Amino acid sequence: MNTSQSIIKHDCSFDAETLRHHFGQDVLKGLSKPQKTIPSKYIYDEQGSELFCKIMDLPEYYLTDCETEVLSSNREAIDNLIGSDNFNLIELGAGDGAKTRILLEYLVDSGREFQYCPIDISESAVVDLAERFNKDLSDLEINGLVTDYFEGLNWLSDQGETNNLILFLGSNIGNFSPPEAVNFLKHLRRSINTGDHLLIGFDLKKEVEVMLKAYDDDQGVTEEFNTNLLARINRELGGEFELENFSYKVKWDAVSNAIKSYQVSTCEQHVNISTLNRSFAFEKSEPIHTESSHKFTLDQISDLANEAGFKVVEHFLDDRGYFVDSLWKSS
Repeated sequence: MNTSQSIIKHDCSFDAETLRHHFGQDVLKGLSKPQKTIPSKYIYDEQGSELFCKIMDLPEYYLTDCETEVLSSNREAIDNLIGSDNFNLIELGAGDGAKTRILLEYLVDSGREFQYCPIDISESAVVDLAERFNKDLSDLEINGLVTDYFEGLNWLSDQGETNNLILFLGSNIGNFSPPEAVNFLKHLRRSINTGDHLLIGFDLKKEVEVMLKAYDDDQGVTEEFNTNLLARINRELGGEFELENFSYKVKWDAVSNAIKSYQVSTCEQHVNISTLNRSFAFEKSEPIHTESSHKFTLDQISDLANEAGFKVVEHFLDDRGYFVDSLWKSS
């Protein structure tokens, strides 16, 4: 395999000014609703991403250890089920790449012919990941794409008949509402070729206390991570949130099968956001919904795959049955 590294900016519309505008419009829309909400994706700026890396090392956050076990135990089986000898290994939202490394090291050591293509709208995230892997895995061919997921997948599919294995690890799909998850996966299916594979992570339903502790750790790291959403509004949009006037709360919603996170106003107050030229009123105990983390059963996962145009090839579970990386094939 030839050593190489490249970063392609496929869409120049994702500059800081455009992203800040989208952020502001989503905040305006969300805080104007009767039940206030802000999309959870905005938690993940540079500071939020650093805090999430700390969360992944917490003893309460079982998801990281579970998925690491799944990938370590099943990397050979995953490789065998992919089949083709020349493919793109495409990752959507790679984070620090720690779990991805498990597959990459195995494939490189096995002499497989493939290129690794991380996709993210953050150029720094793609560059940092590529540089880290280029240093540690000298035989790995890396071609990063700075664009959104679907633009990147469309672009790669147009480059030829090379098969694709798409990674969507962690429990990222759980942050979507059920209709959003279906729409996302249908869009993903339209963006790839028939016969391509998707390895996607799901957090499974389990004891409520185990799930709750994963989102409300004793050290308060998850609280700091979630509160970063309000701090980011202050930094980027001229917000005047007094962080001490909000309290982080999580609960299990048995109807939607989700852990839901909130920032709750501890007093009656008004918060001005200068770039929006708006002030928002909060009653005492009024919540801002900041994140939902949906949990799944294996039957629900299979139904979701079928609805989106995939077939389940195999479910790979950890020993406790807490987490699954599900391998799908586009049909």
